[in-house]
Amino acid sequence: MRFKDDASKTLGPRSAGLVVRLHEQGRTVFRIADVRRITGLSAASARSLARQMVARGVVARATPGLFQLVPFELGRERNFAGNPFVLARALVRGHDYYLSHGTAMEIHGMTTQPRLVVTVSTVHARRPVKAGGYAFRFAVCRKRDLFGITDHWVTKQERVRVSDPERTIVDGLRRPVYCGGVTEVVQGLVMRRESVNVSLLIRYAVQLGVGAVVRRLGYLLETLEMAPSGELDSLRRGLACAYARLDPDLPAEGAYLRRWRLRLNVPREELRAVAAT
Repeated sequence: MRFKDDASKTLGPRSAGLVVRLHEQGRTVFRIADVRRITGLSAASARSLARQMVARGVVARATPGLFQLVPFELGRERNFAGNPFVLARALVRGHDYYLSHGTAMEIHGMTTQPRLVVTVSTVHARRPVKAGGYAFRFAVCRKRDLFGITDHWVTKQERVRVSDPERTIVDGLRRPVYCGGVTEVVQGLVMRRESVNVSLLIRYAVQLGVGAVVRRLGYLLETLEMAPSGELDSLRRGLACAYARLDPDLPAEGAYLRRWRLRLNVPREELRAVAAT
């Protein structure tokens, strides 16, 4: 198999067969175990084959043991970054996951800021990692909290799981730091104001069962005038007496709002200014 644009990408039958099978399976990201399964090679021989393919620019190494096919048209590319969303899927190694928080906001057009970190919610705890030129961080979630998730096609062959817009807002209100703060969540909510399903937002917040999220959502819907009083009343029922900060990652300061049991450490005027931009 020879790539006409670069003679250095001449492949032997085994390498060519591996590339063809990976493309047939829609796998642009693969591991040594995949090489062994497809070629029948031993572990040592599979690693050797992968090293040769990296040297020829046919594949790029993302992390030790994790590789990406380099598109033919890029020629001899040693530093191919690939698609970060597909990489994220590979990094969870088959565990339940979904792209969330700021990454989901970017996918759904809920932010004007480019995201340099990919956030993945998963049932399997793991440390942050850098791969393919991207930084990946992992937010642990419970298996019962795997709702409000949809498929997102990143190429014609590759799809990943991502929170829908309503779940993205709810997740952002639980861990605003993964979105850039409460004000970024507000901006995302406003950007999808015409299409967001407010009733679904409320249902997700209640289903998640985190009191601070219910309070933050109710307050924001009230401030932005996005929900009728009846739905807001339903959110206020059963609130605990303890107060939560509007943004849990900012200092405990600002006025107390008894109606929502919130400490407003982000002024209402600032939220309205964000909504107006």
